[in-house]
Amino acid sequence: MVAEAYSRNLAFSSTYNFRDVGGYTGLDGRKVRWRRLFRADSLHRIGEADAAAFTALGIRTVIDLRRPFEVEKFGRVHERYGLDYRNLVLKHVDWDEVEHPEGTAHERWLADRYLNFAEDGREGILDSLRLIADPAAAPVVVHCMAGKDRTGTICALTLALLGVGDADIAADYALTTEAMAPLTRYLLETSPETVRGNEHMFDSPPAAMRLFLDDLRALHGSVEGYAHEIGLTGTELAALRRHLLTD
Repeated sequence: MVAEAYSRNLAFSSTYNFRDVGGYTGLDGRKVRWRRLFRADSLHRIGEADAAAFTALGIRTVIDLRRPFEVEKFGRVHERYGLDYRNLVLKHVDWDEVEHPEGTAHERWLADRYLNFAEDGREGILDSLRLIADPAAAPVVVHCMAGKDRTGTICALTLALLGVGDADIAADYALTTEAMAPLTRYLLETSPETVRGNEHMFDSPPAAMRLFLDDLRALHGSVEGYAHEIGLTGTELAALRRHLLTD
């Protein structure tokens, strides 16, 4: 079946940034399989109106990258769906404590945050990659609060390990920009303190993802080298590629 038969963006009334990361060209011209890996903003909002469409995706595993206080405050995907729910926290420096100096390009600031995820959040990243590589866990949906930064980092690393080019990885990340407008409106209504004064956190410039990948390679030689360094084995990497790339 051709890639165009699938819709990348999945229109739910209660989530704003839910999409499939399939269809990109990876190693040896093989395509990333559709309907195996999804990315999203927080799934606690999935309600009755979207229940049937959400269930129809056949999702088995939810990777929630949020910190415990976020899960406690906002909730998690409803237990009625019977999914394997994993709260795999991506440890990181609290963004509220990081200055955003005038003169620092926003792309540079974001890339530094993502590099911090990669260093401080190694345990959560490794556990996430292992789950994504496991065909028994598929389909998997990865999410955080907005589906932008923590989720974007996990998906970028996954796609890079599958051999997807940086231009496509950055473009996939940048799709979040369009989704952020309704999500921002929702947050202003429900949790305005998370938005006001933090407007710089709501953009997804593709250059930020390119800078992050460049920095990661400068430090670790390659994305694959980084994955091996944090504990992903050659067998696990081969399983990831076998599972998520077409034959």
